[in-house]
Amino acid sequence: MPFPTKFMWGAAAASYQIEGGANADGRSPSVWDVFSHTPGKVDYGHTGDVACDHYHHYKEDVALMKQIGLKAYRLSVAWPRIIPTGTGTVNTDGLNFYDRLIDELLAADIVPYITLFHWDLPFDLYKRGSWLNRDSADWFADYVTAVANRLGDRVKHWFTFNEPGVFTNMGYRSGEHAPGDQLSNLHMTHLTHNILRAHGKGVQAIRAASSDSQVGVAPDTLVAMPASNDDKTVARVKEHYFTPKGAGDTWTTSIWLDPMILGQYPEDGLALWDEAGIMPPIQAGDMETINQPLDFLGVNQYFGDYYDLDENAVRKLPLPMNKAHSAFRWPISPEILYWGPRFLYERYKLPIYITENGLSSMDWISMDGKVHDLNRIDFTRRHLLQLERAIDDGIDVRGYFHWSIMDNFEWARGYLERFGLIFINYDTQERTLKQSAYWYQDVIASNGTHLHQID
Repeated sequence: MPFPTKFMWGAAAASYQIEGGANADGRSPSVWDVFSHTPGKVDYGHTGDVACDHYHHYKEDVALMKQIGLKAYRLSVAWPRIIPTGTGTVNTDGLNFYDRLIDELLAADIVPYITLFHWDLPFDLYKRGSWLNRDSADWFADYVTAVANRLGDRVKHWFTFNEPGVFTNMGYRSGEHAPGDQLSNLHMTHLTHNILRAHGKGVQAIRAASSDSQVGVAPDTLVAMPASNDDKTVARVKEHYFTPKGAGDTWTTSIWLDPMILGQYPEDGLALWDEAGIMPPIQAGDMETINQPLDFLGVNQYFGDYYDLDENAVRKLPLPMNKAHSAFRWPISPEILYWGPRFLYERYKLPIYITENGLSSMDWISMDGKVHDLNRIDFTRRHLLQLERAIDDGIDVRGYFHWSIMDNFEWARGYLERFGLIFINYDTQERTLKQSAYWYQDVIASNGTHLHQID
């Protein structure tokens, strides 16, 4: 059966990963500019200085989106373009770029979904304490106000943060990502609390600027999947999915979403923090600020783990020897798009968007001038069939955003990973639609029924 009538078939990208124009029109350095220019931090010394040069090719890129048939495009705004010093004077030239991009999307009948923070914090704010500074929530709110005041007459769908668990743990705990810090558990809980406060103030700022807007957030989740469908196993694995895993845990989905949606930190998480002496300074009114009403929940899903019960204890199953993996070496388990949306919807009761899902594959232009990425087609078909299964079981899923619309700068991996529906020649900036883009075109045109046809 087809997907829901108004299902949003889309694709996604992020500012630092595609825009380039690092020094254009008043933009200042972000933590990722500084990190990528630090020797040894990014593979092969790659940077996002030029990337896909979307800043200058946005009209061509939107035309390709229209050719594919996208109903929606999820983009992010670069804070360093809007307020170069992080706070204070708004950079009109930076806003003008997004103004033009939004108009181009709307002229192509593509609905814009904006993510306000996809990791490119102005470096000037990092020097002022970054998210460890309690004032960071107000910095973020002022930035959101500037964007929503300018674009809120046309943009009606917003995400405050992309993958807060990832950019904090990989950027501030392990140091693998920008800004490259290695903070203590105590600092990590402080940082988490301030980002949650920033989310709440950001939601308030959007609603103040554009009262008819819809707002959500887009976390990343490592899905816990039951190895069998008996009720006891499903219930225990679902419980495990949302249970914090240790004193320093700031990864688990409930650490982020429970305060945002349910108005409180998970009790088991607080107990672990309290026992370890790493409680964040929760002030009067903080939880009310964090707990703003949301309209939907975005979720980025790439892989997960299977669990069964061993004498009633949840036990993670080892990966089978013949398990399929992406070029990124991530295990491929299409059932994440069934169990992830199901568990999240059952706990938080919010409509779901799959805001990222995709495959890093070994793509190149063949001698016939085409990109034959059959693995990506098979990957996406398998995942979307599982998403269809979730919808058929009553899960309110509103849209799917393929990651990504084009090959791009893949953070610490530089340009080694290709996730795009569009192949980018980084030397010439030539764009080539991959075979998966034409296949996705048919999926969109058929509202999903093409998934059941094996080409």
